[in-house]
Amino acid sequence: MDDQNAVSLTDLMTDMAAKAKLGAEALRLATPETRTKAILEAAKSIRRREAQILAANQQDQQFARDKGLTDAMIERLILNPARVEAMAKGLEEVAELPDPVGRELARWTRPNGLDIARVSTPIGVIAIIYESRPNVTADAAALCIRSSNAAILRTGSEALNSALAIYAAFEDGLRAAGLPETCVQLVPTSDRYAVGLILGGLDKAINLIIPRGGKSLVARVQAEARAPVLAHLEGLNHTYIHAAADPKKALEVTLNAKMRRVSVCGATETLLIDEAVAAKLLPPIAEALEARGCELRGDDKARALVPSMSAATEDDWRTEYLLPILSVKVVKDEAEAIAHIKTYGSGHTEAIITEDAKAAETFLNEVDSAIVIWNASTQYADGGEFGFGAEIGISTDRLHARGPVGVEQLTTFKYVVRGDGQTRP
Repeated sequence: MDDQNAVSLTDLMTDMAAKAKLGAEALRLATPETRTKAILEAAKSIRRREAQILAANQQDQQFARDKGLTDAMIERLILNPARVEAMAKGLEEVAELPDPVGRELARWTRPNGLDIARVSTPIGVIAIIYESRPNVTADAAALCIRSSNAAILRTGSEALNSALAIYAAFEDGLRAAGLPETCVQLVPTSDRYAVGLILGGLDKAINLIIPRGGKSLVARVQAEARAPVLAHLEGLNHTYIHAAADPKKALEVTLNAKMRRVSVCGATETLLIDEAVAAKLLPPIAEALEARGCELRGDDKARALVPSMSAATEDDWRTEYLLPILSVKVVKDEAEAIAHIKTYGSGHTEAIITEDAKAAETFLNEVDSAIVIWNASTQYADGGEFGFGAEIGISTDRLHARGPVGVEQLTTFKYVVRGDGQTRP
């Protein structure tokens, strides 16, 4: 980038930051009903703008193909009428959520008579940096409005046209509710220099940065950010079939966990199975997976039972494929399965399939990932499925928020102290 363009983009981003601070204040003081109206009107506008959104998405798909993106990345990008309608319905679900701001989280009275309350408040200005999912534009904007936070959204080049078309619906919604359109802003360029400016904090205007994308994006944000970061790391998820697993559940859950949508962060990437049941359960599971087009990569014990598997390498246990590829390992027992997860997992989502309640509780207690599941698909790692309406991502951090990041996770708190003339001795 030449100096002139750098100055121009710096001015643009500085102006966006100043407007975001004003937008945050407007949202903080707005009534819950006003913010609800903004989201519902945006949902109506998304439906009205379906043709424009789909046309913009076609441009993005062509750009992605020309750029040589993988099929999995393009699948994440694609919108169709059903997905546009799901986006609008998702906004309506967010609008119906209880307002997260102003909740009294705790209250107590001190011996000196001071009345102290802990009350939920917005974080302020949140910058969300994301890649190829157009629906993130809608989810992030709605969640920030619901939680009274101003948003600065920055999507990747491959989704920019779709994001701009979706963002226009939020301008409509905010106008209809009488709120400044700058409560939510979308960076109108794919220039990476804008990301660097956001990571610099824009003169301390940004209160939180949320990256949602690949490992390299998250690593860059964590390394360079001068504002707090809420990270969404890769979903290197495991499904473990215990010796006491129900065969039908084992097959159906594994198939769904891997193949429902291979490109989502909740997809299972490694299957672990107890050797006590591997000979009986692994061949039919492998057959079902291969029939759906899944490539299997196994250890020696797994390959002895399913010769069509290729050999798994050390890298396979550490890979989030986001493709129809699954690594498979036969383990001695639950202890070995848990040890494998602790060694290779990313702290996202892990599942156990078993009818043994004691074994399940051991797994749920000892596996310290953001989400642990008993007898269900890892693809339930989703804010909508948790009843959050939507999510900005699955946080693998351990501070502030963990797991699906919905409206409650986008608030902080303050202390409200009420006295009657007390002075401290």
